[in-house]
Amino acid sequence: MIDIYNQKKARKLATTSVLPFAVLLFAILGAVILTVMAMAQRTSESSDDRVRKLLTSSLTEAVNDTARDLRTISDLERNIPINSSADRREQGMEAYLDRIRAIGDFESVSLLDKSGKLSSTAVRLVYGQEKPEQRFVTSLNWAANALLKKISEDKRSEEAVEMVGRYMIENGELRYVAAIVRRDLYSQSSIGLVASRALVGDDIVRLGNRLSIKDLKLTGSTLSGSTLAKGTNQISIPASYDAGNGYLTWVSERPGDPILERLVPIAIFSSLAISIFAWLSFAHVSRVTATMLNSEAKAQHMAGHDTLSGLPNRLRFTEHLKAVLSRIENDGPGISVLFVDLDKFKDVNDTFGHAAGDIVIRECAERMAAQLRASDVLSRFGGDEFAIIQTDVRSPVDTELLARRIIDSIRPAFQLGENEAYIGASIGIAIAPENSKDAAELMRLADIAMYRAKNGGRNRACFFEQKMDDSLRIRKVVEDDLRHAIERNELELYYQPQASADGSKIMGVEALVRWRHPVLGLIPPIEFITIAEERGIIVQLGEWVIRQACKDAMNWDDITVACNVSAIQFRQADFVASVRKALADTGFEPTRLELELTESVVVADADQAESSIIDLRSMGIKLALDDFGTGYSSLIYLRRFAFDKIKLDKSFLDSLEDTGESAILVHSVVHLGRALGLTVTAEGVETAEQQRFLQAVGCHLLQGYLFAKPMPFAQMNEMLKRQRPFEINQAAA
Repeated sequence: MIDIYNQKKARKLATTSVLPFAVLLFAILGAVILTVMAMAQRTSESSDDRVRKLLTSSLTEAVNDTARDLRTISDLERNIPINSSADRREQGMEAYLDRIRAIGDFESVSLLDKSGKLSSTAVRLVYGQEKPEQRFVTSLNWAANALLKKISEDKRSEEAVEMVGRYMIENGELRYVAAIVRRDLYSQSSIGLVASRALVGDDIVRLGNRLSIKDLKLTGSTLSGSTLAKGTNQISIPASYDAGNGYLTWVSERPGDPILERLVPIAIFSSLAISIFAWLSFAHVSRVTATMLNSEAKAQHMAGHDTLSGLPNRLRFTEHLKAVLSRIENDGPGISVLFVDLDKFKDVNDTFGHAAGDIVIRECAERMAAQLRASDVLSRFGGDEFAIIQTDVRSPVDTELLARRIIDSIRPAFQLGENEAYIGASIGIAIAPENSKDAAELMRLADIAMYRAKNGGRNRACFFEQKMDDSLRIRKVVEDDLRHAIERNELELYYQPQASADGSKIMGVEALVRWRHPVLGLIPPIEFITIAEERGIIVQLGEWVIRQACKDAMNWDDITVACNVSAIQFRQADFVASVRKALADTGFEPTRLELELTESVVVADADQAESSIIDLRSMGIKLALDDFGTGYSSLIYLRRFAFDKIKLDKSFLDSLEDTGESAILVHSVVHLGRALGLTVTAEGVETAEQQRFLQAVGCHLLQGYLFAKPMPFAQMNEMLKRQRPFEINQAAA
């Protein structure tokens, strides 16, 4: 659905992006085409104008040549027989005009008198007719009119006064007509000479060839646009008098047409190219945009969802929780927030690998989702932590039932190939609006309840209670203040004596740390030591205890001081060096220092433990195995690590009077220790009967409330000064 929506959106964006660009390209192409067409048209028109000018110039030049030829020839034939007798004059005129016509290759030559009339002799000469008609007279009428004024002025120049010429149409023929005014040498009067030349048939073709004009023709009437052949052009030739004009036509070269012919395929190809480019651009932009939108949608989805399970993550869960909380009412149905932590999930990763762990996570998500309604929300915060929003909660029972279903759904085995894995679930529950209507606070309270469920035995559900939050706040205060207490030397050591089996004297003491908080008062060691281990402060605390115990014990003679060492502290790479430094700084004898280790210390990393124990023993420090009998109690560890002492756990003495089996076990352990050459100490001795029994079975040292409770350094000093230190305590017991 998201992909279809993104594709539509991508096409819309691509259209708005590509279409204007494509329109712009088509507009540019259209502008270029129109520009080229206009330029081609102008080129063709310029070519036609050039031909017109060339024709006009050629015709005008031909007229001028006719006039110049007439003048040149008339200069050679100056004697015009005008004053002779009529017969001689007529004969002389004919001969005169005939010579001029022959020399000049004129079509006709005529004389013009002052009255503007052409000589009949010339007419006959030209046309060879007995009774000439007026066709020549009318065709040359313009020359007569042009020369009339010149002749009437009767200028006395011996040279031609003026020459005029014109080309014209006469009876469908193109003629050059020229006229000059000359002075007769004998009569001293002005006469006019008129001559013409005709272009007919091949003459016009030759003119076209000479001027490189294609298909030059003479027509008697104009051709309209509808009848004028394509590519044909024309110029007007004036006619004589009122006769219709004639026209010279020709086929235009139109040099712009080849450009237009080449432009058409270019335009088609360019349009096609732009169309293809626009389509490809549209497809590419659509694809890229769709990919970007899908990537963005995927990124947004991934930003709000867990990649492994596909469930909403903490961010999306919080947003949804805020939205749900904004809709609930104080007197209406509420909601529950369940924090689910998978028990023993780390064992699955460690045993079968992280790939198997991923399978378990995905299947857990499926199993839990199957227990929810459509309105509920399941989320994964990471690791082995899940969270659920249960809506429409009318009673805590609704949430309790859901929690049970989830725990029951997680309990069955997970198939990992040929292997099976079993895990559990610890669930913490907070309810709105009872516990809070703030999303962050509600999640915090559910988290507190979840840790209480884990600490209370795992694989169970626990509702948030206010005392949980109070306890957590105290733990937080303790954690912060404990760091400062160690740095400021605000802790103190209490000492509990270790008596000889008969209770007559003190053989050693065990150092026990105490913390009197300025606000919370005396805090039991079991509370703040656990916090120190959880928060990583135990190493600083352990170093302080050893250093302070050595410092205090410098005031006592021949008394062994025992200090407990946590597994975390013992596994530190510089543990042996820190003990050596404490001894060097205080000057305490190493042989009087005893370090008590539990079995968990040596079991976790036997090789490292063995190396550290060897280094400590080489310094003369004694080592005791504390709480012997509660763990593995393997003889291998007793032999391998060569402890100096074993300490029987208090649990053996608690059941000593209820069953004979405990007595047998104590008896066996004591004899085993003595057989291995170890000092045996019994802890938790509270009655005289226990003392007598332990003394009878061979215990070397006894420790417990029968002799003394842990006491401050000053009180311990007073007890050591007494000759019978335990007399008062034993009497009270």
